[in-house]
Amino acid sequence: MTETEEKKPLWQRLGWLVLIWACSVTALGIVAWLLRQFMSAAGLGTPG
Repeated sequence: MTETEEKKPLWQRLGWLVLIWACSVTALGIVAWLLRQFMSAAGLGTPG
């Protein structure tokens, strides 16, 4: 970025940060859910 370019507003930069964080947490949750489904299908679920 050159010095003549204006920086984006703080709220916009923080918005992107929050969006990326939320997407990564969602993706991690989906992977964890899929692993639990596979483990349950293989008979490795927790009792109860």
